[in-house]
Amino acid sequence: MIAAFNHRSFAVAFLALFALAACAETEFLVHTAKSVRSVKSPAPVGDYKVGKPYHIKGQWYYPAENFQYTETGIASWYGPNFHGKSTANGEIFDQNLITAAHRTLPLPSAVRVTNLENGRTITLRVNDRGPFARGRIIDVSRRGAQLLGFEKNGTAKVRVEILPDDSRRLKLAALNRNGGAADQPQIASSPRQVVVATPLPNSGQPVQTAANTAAARAKPAQPRGAVEIPVLSEKVEILPVSPTGIFVQTGAFSKLENALRMRDRVFALGPTKISRFRIAGTELYRVRIGPLQTVALADTTLSQVTGAGVQDARLIVE
Repeated sequence: MIAAFNHRSFAVAFLALFALAACAETEFLVHTAKSVRSVKSPAPVGDYKVGKPYHIKGQWYYPAENFQYTETGIASWYGPNFHGKSTANGEIFDQNLITAAHRTLPLPSAVRVTNLENGRTITLRVNDRGPFARGRIIDVSRRGAQLLGFEKNGTAKVRVEILPDDSRRLKLAALNRNGGAADQPQIASSPRQVVVATPLPNSGQPVQTAANTAAARAKPAQPRGAVEIPVLSEKVEILPVSPTGIFVQTGAFSKLENALRMRDRVFALGPTKISRFRIAGTELYRVRIGPLQTVALADTTLSQVTGAGVQDARLIVE
């Protein structure tokens, strides 16, 4: 009896240990699978959104598809306070992914951001609206700021350029629901005929009839494949660095007399000058205050200019 009891007890204990080990292994595999997915899977693409004009803090913004967009200015970054919250196009913001917020570009789209202070340049996916602080042209994620080298400073002089091809692929993926099958018309193919082989006399080799040969040549239409979510490069490149300055641009005018009036209006706020340039064959006169040595001084000057009633003033890096 004792031997039988010990034998049964040993069997029960062995099965319990086996079950615990299996559970632990299963949990480990699930955790590993999640880790692999978080690293290997492309970032989800939310809804495609351009949006209507909107008004924030006395400023109007006009979202549009602009595949020629390029701009210089000041970048900032955002992270912990928004981590895990929804972005403007329905994604979940992850401060550890390389994403960005922009006021007018389509969501999602792809941009190249270059830090003009150290030459570091990366590609980011724009999936949110912002920044809404004056004097900023783009908000990048915390990871983006780390790769661009300005997480500690908080801001940097940057150039932002849209990547047309990548942006169009992101648009297509978003319109087709995160890489689902594209909504393409399906063309019905002709039914296949059964090929009947007829042996030749004394040869043993099959032969096809003319009708069956024509049917074999007629290939059915291939269905369109699924739209894959583009995976943007996370490579950091280093470009040559040239000296730059920060300016407050108070306006651009087609008539010199209007530029002169603006210069006189803001002259007391800093070193002001008028420069002439051409755009699309039209000669314009722009009024700028600067160069200003720091972002803090540029922000203060911009605030003074907008406080004086020049609501369209903005920061330019050149």
